[in-house]
Amino acid sequence: MIYFLLYLFLEVLVSVNISSAIGGIYTFLELILSAFIGVGILVNFRATLAENMRAVSVNAIDLKQFQELNLFILLGAFLLIVPGFLTDIVGVFLQFTVFTSMLVNRYASKYKPENKPENKYTQQKKDDNVIDVEIISDTSIKH
Repeated sequence: MIYFLLYLFLEVLVSVNISSAIGGIYTFLELILSAFIGVGILVNFRATLAENMRAVSVNAIDLKQFQELNLFILLGAFLLIVPGFLTDIVGVFLQFTVFTSMLVNRYASKYKPENKPENKYTQQKKDDNVIDVEIISDTSIKH
């Protein structure tokens, strides 16, 4: 609840300052234009999704980053549709991969459980107290 009130307070401050500087007609045009851009991003999301899938296939990003990047693009598109200057500014920033990658890397969990390997090809941790030996049968040695 406190975050919503903080958002409303900041939205009103930013919107009043910008709209008083640019005027009512330009404010209206900006709201309509940003809504059309948000809808356009949602319509063309399939191409963005295909690009991110290609990045996963060449191991440029991992699956968690893939999910978070796509989430940020969708969130940014919805913020562009919602009226308000602050939401438009945040929505535009979320459309750029540079900013979303910084957010993902900044707030992504660095914790990896010990008993869970990073991927399925990672070898399991071996016991340090076990000695590997080779058994040679007596039948293979000729006297």
